[in-house]
Amino acid sequence: INDPETKRGRNALRIAAQFALYVPLMAILAYFSTEPRFSMVAPDEALVRVSFIHATQRREACRERSAEELAKLAPNMRAAQDCPRERSPLLVELELDGKLVLRREVQPSGLRHDGNVAVYERMALPAGRHRIVARLRDRAQGEFNYAKDETLELAGGRVLIIDFNAARGGFEF
Repeated sequence: INDPETKRGRNALRIAAQFALYVPLMAILAYFSTEPRFSMVAPDEALVRVSFIHATQRREACRERSAEELAKLAPNMRAAQDCPRERSPLLVELELDGKLVLRREVQPSGLRHDGNVAVYERMALPAGRHRIVARLRDRAQGEFNYAKDETLELAGGRVLIIDFNAARGGFEF
C-alpha cells in the first residue's frame, strides 16, 4: 500500500482523469465565449436609450422667515429661510423625425417626493439619418426649460445614448 510505484501510478491516473475532464470543459467554455454571436440590435436597426438621473427644482420657492417666527424656534432650528422639501415632477419628451415617441411625467423618488428622478427608456429604430428632438421640464409650471434638436446618422447595430446633465447645459447625444 505504501509502495512508491503504486503511489506514482495513482498520481498518474489522477492527472490523466483530471485532464480527461478539464479539456472538454475548457473546449465547451471556449466555444460558448465566442459563439453563437449575440447582438442586442439587429444589423439594420439602431437602438436609442434615454437614460439619466436628475434632481428637479423645488415645487415651491423658499420664503424668508420673520423675526417673530425665528424667535419661536429652537436656537438650532433658526434658519432664515423656510424651504419646502417637495420637488417638481419631471416631464420629458422625445421626438423622432417629427413624431412624438416618448412623453413621460415622472414623480421624484422618496416618501416626501424630495429625491431624484430616474428615467430609462429604450427603443429600436431603422438605421439611417434621423432628426431627434429631446425636451425636458424640471419645474412645476411653464414651458420646457431644456431642449436639443439634432440630426444624426445612426449606423446599424449601434446604440445612441441620450443623457441629461444640467451642469453641462442639458441633453447630450
